[in-house]
Amino acid sequence: MRMMLKISVPTVEGNKALKDGSMEKFIEHSLSELKPEAAYFTADKGQRTAYLFVDIKDSSEMPYFSERFFLAFNASVEFVPVMNAEELSKGLPKALAGIG
Repeated sequence: MRMMLKISVPTVEGNKALKDGSMEKFIEHSLSELKPEAAYFTADKGQRTAYLFVDIKDSSEMPYFSERFFLAFNASVEFVPVMNAEELSKGLPKALAGIG
């Protein structure tokens, strides 16, 4: 299932990792391992935030995707199921059949 991971890094931990150079290396390594479909970076509610779109085949894979961020940055991680336009087009007829 396609998931959006919202990863928010607390300011203090993020500042430390940015200053010591570990943040850039960590992000490069994580993107290489996790192979997200897309990755976006921004600030949200005053914290450095990343949105990674990944395919998780089984819920047992969730720690593989999240623990690295908890341990490295004391980050908060949210998993949100998402779909692309093609998947939405496939799902809408089923939704309408269930309503009708």
